[in-house]
Amino acid sequence: MADVISAEASAARKAAPPGPTLGDRPAFDVIELFFFAYRDFVRDADEALADYGFGRAHHRVLHFVDRNPGLTVTELLDILKITKQSLGRVLRELVEKSFIESREGASDRRQRLLYVTERGDRLARELARLQTRRVSRALRGLDAQEAEAVRRFFFEIIDPEERAKVANLTGASTPGARD
Repeated sequence: MADVISAEASAARKAAPPGPTLGDRPAFDVIELFFFAYRDFVRDADEALADYGFGRAHHRVLHFVDRNPGLTVTELLDILKITKQSLGRVLRELVEKSFIESREGASDRRQRLLYVTERGDRLARELARLQTRRVSRALRGLDAQEAEAVRRFFFEIIDPEERAKVANLTGASTPGARD
């Protein structure tokens, strides 16, 4: 893949309107910044996960199980919005490699409750440390209002019908968020 953007692509980019737009014109600058920010945000974790033969799906499962001990498979499926088949493969690998354990529910033995093992907790914390370092660096030059605007921006991207669940799960505050 070429490292240089073609003259045609460059001219098209210059024709794009600056800043976020509404209506028929896409907000290319924000969309592209979001892509590049996400690429770099996950890179450090991706590199650490590769040592275990894991990918981003493993990371998401490990993260939410670590943050929510005793999470059910059904709850995890709802959080991740993936198929049971996709989760099954990833979860099986994490269990087989002793990062997560599945326990039966106390009141319903068919229920599977998920917990990270000590090994899983160490990896989840290391991945969070890597990503926190990047987030902290990005927020370092912002004042409190600007940092809150960043949080609100991400919250506003979430589908309105999911916001209450996400706020409950993450502990995110919702003041100023619009429905």
